[in-house]
Amino acid sequence: MMSTSLCKCNILRLPTTFSILRNGSLNPQFRSKSKAYANSNKLETQTVQEPKEELEESNEGRKTEEQQEAGSINNISTSTGPAIDKDIKKVVQKTAATFAPRASTATKNPAIPGTALYTVFEVQGYASMLLGGALAFNLIFPSNEPDIWRLMGMWSIWMFTIPSLRARDCSKNEKEALNYLFLLIPLLNVIIPFFWKSFAVVWSADTAAFFGMYAWKLGWLEKAD
Repeated sequence: MMSTSLCKCNILRLPTTFSILRNGSLNPQFRSKSKAYANSNKLETQTVQEPKEELEESNEGRKTEEQQEAGSINNISTSTGPAIDKDIKKVVQKTAATFAPRASTATKNPAIPGTALYTVFEVQGYASMLLGGALAFNLIFPSNEPDIWRLMGMWSIWMFTIPSLRARDCSKNEKEALNYLFLLIPLLNVIIPFFWKSFAVVWSADTAAFFGMYAWKLGWLEKAD
């Protein structure tokens, strides 16, 4: 009896559910609950997306700041290089102008390229270099002990060659090379004897520094390439 009553109850309920599905009408409370659930899902998705967008914006801001900092560092490094080079050139020019013989007086230098005076200074400079090498290697006025001739041969490039070449009306790059050599060669002549006491070695180092400075300032290597 109980089973038959339950079956009857279920059969009675079925038409109501079918009728609801056919009519397509739902309980307004159920509709409101579904809308609220959908709205809550939308809000959750929005709240999840907003932190992602904020993180992306913050990451982009950090990247731009890092790029700006790197750019500023590069600009500082590139600007400091030429500034240091200019300062060194100024110091060398002032020192050489103070202690080295001047190339000209208040008037224009007459030893311009193509003149006899220009050739005289040039020949005098390179001849004194060769003569100093012969004295430093003990080929002229030979002696078994250090003497004034070998000492003059060691210092011949600084005392005779550089002043003779600076007396000409030379180019700006050649003048810079001679100014650097006027300061570099005394350092070599003082430092090298502490390690190797030889007049010939000192003169050879001075000659190598002379032509190396000319190759750097006049761009001999670049022209060869």
